[in-house]
Amino acid sequence: MDLNTVLEVCDGREQAPWRPGDAWLAGGTYLFSEPQPRLRRLRDLSRMGWEPLARLPDGSLEIAATCTIAELSRFGKALDARAAPLFEQCCRAFLASFKIWNMATVGGNLCNALPAGPMISLAAALGGRCALLAQDGSRRVVPAAGFVTGPGTNDLAEGELLRSIILPARALAARTAFRQASLSALGRSGVLVIGVADPLDGSLAVTITASTVRPFRLLFPQPPAATALRAAIEGAVDEAEWYDDLHGLPAWRRHMTLRLAEEIRSELTASGGR
Repeated sequence: MDLNTVLEVCDGREQAPWRPGDAWLAGGTYLFSEPQPRLRRLRDLSRMGWEPLARLPDGSLEIAATCTIAELSRFGKALDARAAPLFEQCCRAFLASFKIWNMATVGGNLCNALPAGPMISLAAALGGRCALLAQDGSRRVVPAAGFVTGPGTNDLAEGELLRSIILPARALAARTAFRQASLSALGRSGVLVIGVADPLDGSLAVTITASTVRPFRLLFPQPPAATALRAAIEGAVDEAEWYDDLHGLPAWRRHMTLRLAEEIRSELTASGGR
């Protein structure tokens, strides 16, 4: 879609002051999907030169905000880590054509903050952290599970930029379990639940997305009983926080979340799991 209110596209490396009507441009799959009447200038990140994926000295993984879904998928398939299958599972949770896969970015999916965004699910489930850059060059880091604050809203301040997502090495070595539900075979996720079992301390993290207005990551020092897991989910998610749109009613989302969370708990607590 043409953005006929945009008057200028500038290089994202330029130190031009931020002004009303500015927006960061990465893959552009959202920006060009519908009218954006408030926009006047796009600040293009395509020339930033950020390495899409890099292993840091401590073994953690840094995913640049400009990394495409296709690049992440290829990396996940070659990754020698126990949690590697989760990368492809989340990439495949996209309702997207190959064109979107090759243009859409990991950072864009997080910043767009749709409840069904599977890069949000991946980053939150693995205990990721979001590195944010302000216009004055200062940097802050926030948990990925708290970066998305609601449907279409996030923790970015005016002019602030999501630079990268950092996944800890410990999470990459964890056992994972993935469950997704949609109202149709190729429909947008109505429920997405991920379990991550820490091999070192035996803890279990259950992350709920798509069915709720924001991510919920519940951490248990030891795998809980079925009744305790259900009580924890119902205690964490208020009635108003079950998402309601044409991809699923809140009652259905709640029911399926509880069901899939129990499946994950059973899978990750069974002896000889993946």
